[in-house]
Amino acid sequence: MSILADKNTRVIVQGITGTQASFHTKKSLEYGTKIVAGTSLHYQGGEHLGVPVFKDVAEAKKEMQIDASLMFVPARSLKNAVREAVESELSLIVSIANGVPVHDMLEIKAMLKGSKTLMIGPNTPGLITPDEARLGIFPENLHKKGVVGVISRSSTLTYEAVIETNLAGLGQSTVIGLGDDMIVGTDYREIIKRFMEDDQTKALVLLGKTDSLYEKTAAEYYVTLANKKPIIALIAGEAMPYNHIMGYAGDIITRGRITVSDKKRMLKNAGMIVVDSINQIHGELQKLNLEK
Repeated sequence: MSILADKNTRVIVQGITGTQASFHTKKSLEYGTKIVAGTSLHYQGGEHLGVPVFKDVAEAKKEMQIDASLMFVPARSLKNAVREAVESELSLIVSIANGVPVHDMLEIKAMLKGSKTLMIGPNTPGLITPDEARLGIFPENLHKKGVVGVISRSSTLTYEAVIETNLAGLGQSTVIGLGDDMIVGTDYREIIKRFMEDDQTKALVLLGKTDSLYEKTAAEYYVTLANKKPIIALIAGEAMPYNHIMGYAGDIITRGRITVSDKKRMLKNAGMIVVDSINQIHGELQKLNLEK
């Protein structure tokens, strides 16, 4: 199995004709991702990369079944793009947009609440299920099908964590970048839950950051689980001092009272395996003696 997207997931690319959208849509199609439609106000009614292009998601859904959206729309347009996807009851949206206004994200979170749509991003490399589906900008040749799920709030470290699972000889079931922005569509809890329910996934790697309280909620959720798959966790940024102005929401809210060390302690007390550096992950995975 995989979580969120697999070879059967039917994907629409919102903003398909842009430069970056075209580049990554082509790569995803070559990877085997089932991209069935795209949207563009300027190119509607034609085709792009062999994919039919529509005015919006609602118009596309009149013609075909669509499960998920990959959004290559600028930050200022994300709110309207999400509204289209939510109103069309898509199960998944992935947004690459960087620098989405906080007020827009608050409105987006309100749209998502109670809807059928789960959002990954914004400001994310997306998600990839090796050999099945690539929704985003992941370097596809890095990934190998396997049994370790990866959840990350740090885009660059996500790639390094993937390499660590490869070094352990275990590969990945699904890799998900939750997004680097202050407010993201989905936190760790929902993704951990789905990995725990996935038969293919034997263990998880969780990558956190200094700039949020998402890790605290992950620890609080994990401790409530009766049957836990092992999670190896790394919080990046422990060496970063709290006596300078960073402007991160988590630091503003907590005034530095919840530090990286605090987060690591919370995760460890919840039962996770906490490491101090990225290159320790493959060793800890090997200690688990997982069967691929």
